[in-house]
Amino acid sequence: MSPSRPLVFAHRGGAEALPEHTLAAYVRALDEGADGVECDVRLTRDGHLVCVHDRRLNRTSNGTGLVSAKTLAELDALDYASWHPAAATEDLPVEHTRLLTLERLLDALRDRGLGVRLLIETKHPSRYGADVERRLVEMLRRYGLAEPVPDDPVRVTVMSFAALALRRIRTLAPGIPTVYLLEIPPPGVRRGRLPFGAKIAGPSIGLIRARPNLVESLRAAGHGAYVWTVNREEDVNLVLAQRVDGIITDRPGFVIDRLEKLPPV
Repeated sequence: MSPSRPLVFAHRGGAEALPEHTLAAYVRALDEGADGVECDVRLTRDGHLVCVHDRRLNRTSNGTGLVSAKTLAELDALDYASWHPAAATEDLPVEHTRLLTLERLLDALRDRGLGVRLLIETKHPSRYGADVERRLVEMLRRYGLAEPVPDDPVRVTVMSFAALALRRIRTLAPGIPTVYLLEIPPPGVRRGRLPFGAKIAGPSIGLIRARPNLVESLRAAGHGAYVWTVNREEDVNLVLAQRVDGIITDRPGFVIDRLEKLPPV
C-alpha cells in the first residue's frame, strides 16, 4: 500500500468477521494486512483494564451487569464468542475468545514485532473517572510505550469522546498522540480547533456526510482525521475523496482490498 493511502484500523479487532474484542479478531485483522487495530478499555472492580465496549456485559457475553462492578476473575469466567455468528462456523481456540485484557493484547501485538499501531479508546463516563487514564499510562510505562519512539513494536494512540480524558493523557504522558472523537461537533471544531492539544480528530462517518467541509477545515488547521466506522463501499469512496489519514472499520479486509484496487497515486 502506498504511503499516501490512509491507514486502516480494525475497529474492535474487526467486529464483523469474528467476535469483537477477542484475540481471534485482532490476529485475523493483522493477518489481513491492517495497519493497526482499535480497542476500548474499561476498569474492572479490582483495577484491571479490559477490552469491552459496552458498560454492560449483556450484548457480547453470556453475563449480565456492569463491567465496572465485576472483578477480573468474574469477567474471565464468561463466554465472549458464542453470541457471534462466526462461533457456529469457525473453529476458534478458547484462548483466543476469552476475555481480552489490555495487557494480553499488548503482549500479542508486541510479539508480532511489526510496528503495529494501536488505538486505545478510554470509555467515559466511568465510576472510576481519572483512574482509567492513570492506570492506562502506568501500563504503557511498564511496556515502554508512554514515550513513543519510531521503532516501538507497538505505537499507541489514545482516543476519547471526553476532552478531559485527553487532557489527562496530555498531562500524564505528553508524548502519546491523542484523537478527539466526534459525533456531534462542539463549538470551534467546525473551524478546525481541537481541545487540549489533540492533533487528530476522530469524526464519525455520519458527521462526515453531514459536514462535508469538516475534514478540509481540520486539515487547514494542521490536524489529521481518523474516521469511524467505515464499512460500506460508498463510505470508503467518500473518505478517500476527503483524503483522510485513517479509516477505522469493522471490515479491514474489505477496505484494504478496495484500496489495493485504486490506481497508483
